[in-house]
Amino acid sequence: MPSFKSEFVNAVHERGFVHQCTDVEALDERAANGVVTAYIGFDCTASSLHVGSLVVVMLLRLLQKTGHRPIVLIGGGTTKVGDPSGKDESRKLLTVEQIEQNKAGIRKVFEKYLTFGDGPTDAIMADNADWLDHLNYVSFLRDYGPHFTINRMLTFDSVKLRLEREQPLTFLEFNYMILQAYDFLELAKRYDCEMQMGGSDQWGNIVNGIELARRVDGRSLFGLTSPLMTTASGAKMGKTAAGAVWLDADLLSPYDFWQYWRNTEDADVGRFLRLFTDLPLDEIARLEALEGAELNDAKKLLATEVTRMCHGDAAANDAAETARRTFEEGASAEGLPTVSVTSDELSNGIPVFELFKRAGLAASNSEARRLIKGGGARINDAPVANEMHAVSSADLNADGVVKLSAGKKRHALVRPSA
Repeated sequence: MPSFKSEFVNAVHERGFVHQCTDVEALDERAANGVVTAYIGFDCTASSLHVGSLVVVMLLRLLQKTGHRPIVLIGGGTTKVGDPSGKDESRKLLTVEQIEQNKAGIRKVFEKYLTFGDGPTDAIMADNADWLDHLNYVSFLRDYGPHFTINRMLTFDSVKLRLEREQPLTFLEFNYMILQAYDFLELAKRYDCEMQMGGSDQWGNIVNGIELARRVDGRSLFGLTSPLMTTASGAKMGKTAAGAVWLDADLLSPYDFWQYWRNTEDADVGRFLRLFTDLPLDEIARLEALEGAELNDAKKLLATEVTRMCHGDAAANDAAETARRTFEEGASAEGLPTVSVTSDELSNGIPVFELFKRAGLAASNSEARRLIKGGGARINDAPVANEMHAVSSADLNADGVVKLSAGKKRHALVRPSA
């Protein structure tokens, strides 16, 4: 591992955040000699962010922890266009009202990870709608259009991959990279922002902004991308059979969030500890060297640390204790995810496969049936022998609930509604 002058450049390399960097030596020199302002953009396509975005959220956090100033750029303007990166088809266009609602949800995420304020390293939250919504189209084309060539734009992965797959790319989306480049220039002018960061799929867009600033203002800017996250087995991060792993407790319970990290593959424990926690590197080295049952302790620590940062101490401790009671004591554990059913449904009986789907323990009825046939489904810790079993009031345990289990690690409670 190379040694750098600046704490920031050392840290991003040691913790595994770097995929590409435009001029790492120059960036290192600059970061060693003063505060660097850098930004990452987040479009408002959903009411929150999920785990797939967490690596770049943590990158902004690391930037601030090493003495620099992060900008969270909310894409109130670019969301109206849609980023074609990594997509085979056009994004669904949202209404202005939907975008505003999503903005509010995304803002809440960053209050957990960054310190905002007026100090030299305090984070800033900006919205590109502030400048993009007021552009004069003809003037914008005249001033900035000459700095972009169609030849070059066609070489960017976000465009090239879509065309190679013979999927349509609208003129609206084709404009996205120009608007993102303009964002970088605008932030450089407004906040003296010197670096854009993002996932590796944003490399072409970032370089575009660096070149625009050089041509228009003679500015020297930097770009840094992080790897797109997959698990050791190749699965994309942020998704499970039950849906997205959201960073919002209203969309995913802290217990389910904790369980997601507890179920980390063995080969990912050290990498995830470096990327998603603030634990010291020497402690992480010790934890990832554990083997067998002891490695489970490292996974529990990972789950608790990530949940603490996202949902707070109380939620993290409650999730860890709920898991301990469930797995070590066999208790019903009131903190488990709960699905409500009516008294009439319980009187008539609910097919067990349907209940597993409703509880989020299977993505579909057919997946629930396969789980049961494979011996992985349990009711109140007893194996389910018949996929057509009807869950009824007779299955309520001493706590007045039905405990469903998918394998050894995923559980939910079925509770009669009043």
